[in-house]
Amino acid sequence: MNKKSRKKEFKSKKIAVIGAGYVGLVSGVCFAEIGHDVVCVDNVEEKVEKLKKGIIPIYEPGLNKLVKKNVGEGRLNFTTNMEEAVKGAHAIFIAVGTPTSRRGDGYADLSYVYAVAKEIAPHLKKYSVVVDKSTVPVGTARHVGRIIREENPNAKFDVASNPEFLREGAAIDDFMKPDRIVIGTESRKAERVLKEIYSPITSGGATLLSTTLETAELIKYAANSFLAVKISFINEMANICEAVGADVSDLAHGIGLDSRIGSRFLNPGPGYGGSCFPKDTLALLRIVQEHGEHTRIVEAAVEANAAHKARMIKKIREALGGCEAGKTIGFLGLTFKAETDDMRDSAANSIIPTLIEKGARVKAHDPKGMEEAKKYLPEEVEYVEDQYDAMKDVDSVVIMTEWKQYGNLDLR
Repeated sequence: MNKKSRKKEFKSKKIAVIGAGYVGLVSGVCFAEIGHDVVCVDNVEEKVEKLKKGIIPIYEPGLNKLVKKNVGEGRLNFTTNMEEAVKGAHAIFIAVGTPTSRRGDGYADLSYVYAVAKEIAPHLKKYSVVVDKSTVPVGTARHVGRIIREENPNAKFDVASNPEFLREGAAIDDFMKPDRIVIGTESRKAERVLKEIYSPITSGGATLLSTTLETAELIKYAANSFLAVKISFINEMANICEAVGADVSDLAHGIGLDSRIGSRFLNPGPGYGGSCFPKDTLALLRIVQEHGEHTRIVEAAVEANAAHKARMIKKIREALGGCEAGKTIGFLGLTFKAETDDMRDSAANSIIPTLIEKGARVKAHDPKGMEEAKKYLPEEVEYVEDQYDAMKDVDSVVIMTEWKQYGNLDLR
């Protein structure tokens, strides 16, 4: 089939994306880019007004350009009006935050998801597919359905799960050229709507896996937990390499050449962080415990990651002669990974405060994350605009994040 005939078959859908945070904004922009009519809803009026003007609240390569393009072409709009966004939508994607509960028990906080379900319920007068795009525990989609039916017994809808697999720093490519698209449904009609929405991507060869609600919800947790295990494993191998005098870079390359293992996520570092791995591994542990099962491998990965961050502090201390008090340390990189300004669960958040508490002075540089870092790190941190200023008159330099520009430093 040629491209011309494919274009004739494609029918644009009206899509509402609830939540203009990282996942919601990237997803909404990309849905618009592939031809759909998208309205992103957020309850923060200031954010919505900025987005209308093309001012992006997060750093993600290429996102700024796509927002301006699709707003200009009329396919992408932003609003605080839920009724306006939901009215006549073929699909409503819930993309609000599901952080770890403040109770400290590891459970995902689903209050934002359930609040959205209550808010959209009165406006479901025509058939819509209500889709959990947020990362949510098993059973959430069914509970969203119950809430909507309780609020509006006449609502015409199906629920679905469509987990996101977006890597910060590469999110647009991940959406447009995905390894896979996962949809969980229990109705043929909902499945058909979601397949039509993603048809511009699947027609290019992307794999779409259609499964049950529960399986789709669990796939995201299983995938992130597996990657967290892989990171914890290579960090432990790095410790062993140091002990025996081996080279962890060559070791990672050697095992990564095995096609059954692969080379990705075999870069040793200060431990995994970010908005997904820490909370998703903890949430999976709670899901498993609720059902009377065990996942000792994931438990070990969580423990190993925490221990590895503590070991990083010990390594810095040893490099300073056994005591950091009165010493100046330069940090290059603060975000949990390169190509993002995200500081959530960054290793810097646990390492830098501990060093400062013990009497160290810290100078820091990050290409994109310094403003965000100020929300997380002690006020004693001195931020510098040039990477070489972070290395001037210091006792030690810590390269914390793999920004490409730090790979070409003139250390002399």
